[in-house]
Amino acid sequence: MTVGEVRSALDLSRAGREMSALVGELYPICRSITGDGVRETLRRVAAHADLKLHEVPSGTPVFDWTVPREWNIRDAYVKNARGERVIDFKASSLHVVSYSTPVKTRLSLTELKQHVFTLPDHPEWIPYRTSYYRESWGFCASHRLMEGLEDGEYEVCVDSSLAPGSLSYGESYLRGATEDEVLISCHVCHPSLANDNLSGIAVAAFLAGLLAKASLRYSYRLLFIPGTIGSITWLATNEAAVPRIRHGLVLACVGDGGEPTYKKSRRGDAEIDRAVRLTLKERAGGHRIEDFTPYGYDERQFCSPGFDLPVGCLMRTPHGRFPEYHTSGDNLELVRPEALADSLGTCLAVLDVLESNRVYVNQSPKGEPQLGKRGLYGPVGGLASAGRDEVTMLWVLNLSDGRHSLLDIAERSGCSFGAVKTAAGALEGAGLLREA
Repeated sequence: MTVGEVRSALDLSRAGREMSALVGELYPICRSITGDGVRETLRRVAAHADLKLHEVPSGTPVFDWTVPREWNIRDAYVKNARGERVIDFKASSLHVVSYSTPVKTRLSLTELKQHVFTLPDHPEWIPYRTSYYRESWGFCASHRLMEGLEDGEYEVCVDSSLAPGSLSYGESYLRGATEDEVLISCHVCHPSLANDNLSGIAVAAFLAGLLAKASLRYSYRLLFIPGTIGSITWLATNEAAVPRIRHGLVLACVGDGGEPTYKKSRRGDAEIDRAVRLTLKERAGGHRIEDFTPYGYDERQFCSPGFDLPVGCLMRTPHGRFPEYHTSGDNLELVRPEALADSLGTCLAVLDVLESNRVYVNQSPKGEPQLGKRGLYGPVGGLASAGRDEVTMLWVLNLSDGRHSLLDIAERSGCSFGAVKTAAGALEGAGLLREA
């Protein structure tokens, strides 16, 4: 089956429910940029995609960075004078600042508050905070909880370790007819954040499983990596593979109810940019196309000037533009099965464009070839306007000069890519087109 046929055969509603279940399964796991939480996440993703686990040792130089020490956490809490856990890591992995160093001490309420982050504007939510590259410790809690604490002494414990280990990432490689690659990337470094993290993981995992069933033109490399340091590490340790990357997508925040948003690659007019723009234009409902900025997710690493890869970012509501972003409000209720399904369908539609895009040469270019005798033209003449399929065929014939691709033709003619692809297939079958 082609990617288009896989997409047509897919029960998107069922896929949305199954992706939502995967998000729910992964949600409680405490993840960071390294550690056992990442490994456990990747093991569970491997049930849906053929995934190879890679380990890059701490201390490995990766361009201007160094792979950090590995962080793991077993427990963390703040207890009041009655021995009650008022802040409890076991209740939410967001309660601890990621990469907090071990601590066991007693503090006054005033001292404790210097180590606790809250969100006064959203007093019921727990914020997400990190201290990846500077040693410190801290907690996150709802502002409401902290406002209600009594004066007195509090027992504070972070039972964690920060020691030499490795950075873990998962890679699914699907060989196609050519060595040219499509890169798909998502980040696996956040704890219990459903949209900003888990939605991208779920869509990428199901995408890998579906692509494994297809007959592929391109080879596909799907990366499940920690944000920033993961993509930098992959680029630094896989430079030999980088020249084979022809198209790429970073998937993030693809599970909320917002309309699809695409952030273009640094190039701005790469084939992936055009394929996504056309796909979103043809789908029902609204969408947004945004220019590249060197801030965001791992597209900024893939698009750094030393690589300038054609990699864009597919989202729904972009990071920082929904109030739940990086808080406990980004929970399982925010991610919708129908939004996950739409994001998966959009990815498959984009990949179908990339897989099907060809350049043809008209084999009867002098004047318009007679379509009727080949069974390609309607039996009734003299109508005020030609049928849509016939007009599409005329566009394909006219622009198939060895220089224009099917994507070019769809963009210029206003015909859907699917119609252009079907017309090209019919014309090639009739001997009127030859692939360049």
